[in-house]
Amino acid sequence: MKKVNFGKDVVPHLAAVVAFLIITLTFFSPLFFDNKALAQHDIQQFLGSSKSIIDYRKSTGEEALWAPSMFSGMPAYLVSVQWGNAPVAWVKRLASLYLPSPVNNIFLAFLCYYIMLLAFRVRPYLAMAGAISFGLSSYMVIGLGAGHNARIAAIAFLPLIMAGIHLAFSGKRWLGFATTMLGLALHLRENHLQMTYYFVLIVSGYGLIQLIWAYREKKIKEFFTNAVILIPAVAIAAGTFFGQFWAITEYTRYSIRGPSELSKPDLPAGTDGLSKARAFEYNDGIGEPMTLFIPDFYGRNASYFFVEDQSSESYKALANSGDNQLANRLANYTYAYAGDTGAAYYGGAIIVFLFVIGILLVDKKWLWWVLPLSVLSVLLSWGANFSAFNYFMFDYFPGYNKFRSVTFAMIIILFLMPLLGMIGVEKLLTDGLTKENKKKVLIAIGVTGGLCLLVILFAGMGDYSRPGESQLPAWFTKALQADRRGLVRADAFRSLGFILPVFVMLYFDLGKKLSELGVLAFIALLVTLDMSFVDKRYFGSDKYQRKYDTGMLTETGADAAIRNDKNYFRVYNLQNAWAEARTSYFHNSLGGYHGAKLRYVQDLYDSCIQPETQRLIANVQKGNTAFTEYGVLNMLNAKYLVYGPDATNIIQNTSANGNAWFVKEVIKVSTANEELKKTGEINTTDVAVTRTTLKNGPLAVDSAATIKIAEFNPRYLKYESQSSVDGIAVFSEIYYPKGWLAYIDGKESEIFRVNYVLRSLAVPAGKHTIEFKFEPRAYVVGNKVTAASSWVLLLIALGCFGWTLKKES
Repeated sequence: MKKVNFGKDVVPHLAAVVAFLIITLTFFSPLFFDNKALAQHDIQQFLGSSKSIIDYRKSTGEEALWAPSMFSGMPAYLVSVQWGNAPVAWVKRLASLYLPSPVNNIFLAFLCYYIMLLAFRVRPYLAMAGAISFGLSSYMVIGLGAGHNARIAAIAFLPLIMAGIHLAFSGKRWLGFATTMLGLALHLRENHLQMTYYFVLIVSGYGLIQLIWAYREKKIKEFFTNAVILIPAVAIAAGTFFGQFWAITEYTRYSIRGPSELSKPDLPAGTDGLSKARAFEYNDGIGEPMTLFIPDFYGRNASYFFVEDQSSESYKALANSGDNQLANRLANYTYAYAGDTGAAYYGGAIIVFLFVIGILLVDKKWLWWVLPLSVLSVLLSWGANFSAFNYFMFDYFPGYNKFRSVTFAMIIILFLMPLLGMIGVEKLLTDGLTKENKKKVLIAIGVTGGLCLLVILFAGMGDYSRPGESQLPAWFTKALQADRRGLVRADAFRSLGFILPVFVMLYFDLGKKLSELGVLAFIALLVTLDMSFVDKRYFGSDKYQRKYDTGMLTETGADAAIRNDKNYFRVYNLQNAWAEARTSYFHNSLGGYHGAKLRYVQDLYDSCIQPETQRLIANVQKGNTAFTEYGVLNMLNAKYLVYGPDATNIIQNTSANGNAWFVKEVIKVSTANEELKKTGEINTTDVAVTRTTLKNGPLAVDSAATIKIAEFNPRYLKYESQSSVDGIAVFSEIYYPKGWLAYIDGKESEIFRVNYVLRSLAVPAGKHTIEFKFEPRAYVVGNKVTAASSWVLLLIALGCFGWTLKKES
């Protein structure tokens, strides 16, 4: 039996975990010690959009699966659904030491990156520095501040998958199998496929390099053996995500990320994915990747204004202007950041310096894996600013047109930089400071330090103007540009100040002359200070609120007045309805906040709802509150329109069609364009338009016919109808073909799509009970596979880790 050396085999790893825990507790101290909570914009929106779903889960113990309070209703798969992968969730809670969400994801990023560096044979205290740089990169902290919890959590587990893959290719196949399987399951559970996509690029590059080297070294058989071992690991991990993947893939076809039904002049019907305008809404500037090294190279974050600093040239210029009105107007122009995203993705000055050392020192195998992907990361982040490349990727690269916010692609270089840097330093420490290695360290400081000096010396030659500033007074723009120039120069000095001590320690081999542990611990401390000081620029006290402060979710007088009505209807917030989920927290809303809403609902908004809203507002301002002409708003049962927080800021729409109604005529059309256009023109109370097989033309009408809703919850609707003749009933519910089933007196009936977005049934004469049930196979069947796979994964992982531990001992 192998004897465990506690000081060598255990203490370094315990020290790493303790260090990660201390950094997490310290950086987010208001959360732990001041009884505060994070104020995350997207999470506030999530709370609004998911309220009805969570309430249903609490009251019934079941999943709603349908989100009735957003966009008149949509599948809840990308809002809030709990799947049967509880064992995977247990592993996450245990690995994160039961730290609260979402800051546990930063701790997990530290831990997983540390494990990956160990798998690449980087010594523990050096691996600690690399892990800290990854977890504290501003990319992670900015994402957390914005409420992108799923994205940050998904990223946190990427290093664990990479560790498993590398272990499998390094001779530790079963340990690699288990680690890959567990890491991938944890990652997929977070459900952020854009990060999965970027990671597939990283792994593809790794696999290609391994294949090339295996061919060179005549080890092709060993390569394929290692690769084949990982296939069942991936399959089992994918099984834990099977239900989610089925549901999301199915839904994506009908969302704004799927093909369009509409034929547009520049876009034929059936075109898949997002539009270029939406996909490339946010892009990095050509010089913006310099913020990896000099954080303020593109200016401070978007919420920073020079006028807030009394020592700034801008403040002094405005204070001395003598015109308070002009000064107040110009103060809005004193923002610092030049990019689309409003914040810099800082990788760390020290890490960039070590990255250059890695480029010069590591085996070519790792260099040709990391370097091309790092360049690709930057090219992708440029988006529309490098359209020749990125539009080609968008049009022809599989799956790429499903994602927006291309600046997120910077995760590739932020993932790979610390890895190559730490491998490089590990090689330097292992090989010793030979004459050749000493020369390479000098080249690295020459490149990075020289870059700092160039920025310091030539910062004054840069153009620091922003669009729309050419008409501003010259005395003001001169002061403003001086401030922006000063930020860049100051941070260049700052970066130089952090890399010089590390250079001295490595170049003069202080690890051997003094203490290797002391030198590595000092580097880890410098990395921590470097990253955290920049992070605090984006994650200050304004990111916290009192723990029980509901903020925007506080009920207003308007909310209270509407909630007195216990019937089933919708509310239309006339104040930016398509970009807020606050209304959804209290009511069933026509609008909402989501990046993957149903495409045909978005089409309806663009073509019908928005024009109707503009006409409505203009008419209301003239005192005209008759709503009969707003057929689309009426068919969506918009009973209340809200334009402010007070109870007096409500307009009741007495012309709303209600929950269901019989129409007098059905108009048949041939194309989606025709149906959408006609929907905006008809009187939806009496007429329906469709492309389906519904009977065409005027219908027999019973003027006394009724159809009323009797019961409703997110996944079940019940109506009672009475008519002396056969009729076509239209329901103010969004049509979705994958999961909704209709029954008339217990017998299944076909659901027809009418008015572009609504459901319709052919209802026979007489008195009937009509039911809609949401029973998607993607959940009913998929969740069983997910649950079974999760338990299998847990048992196999425990077996593999146990067997490996026994074998090692």
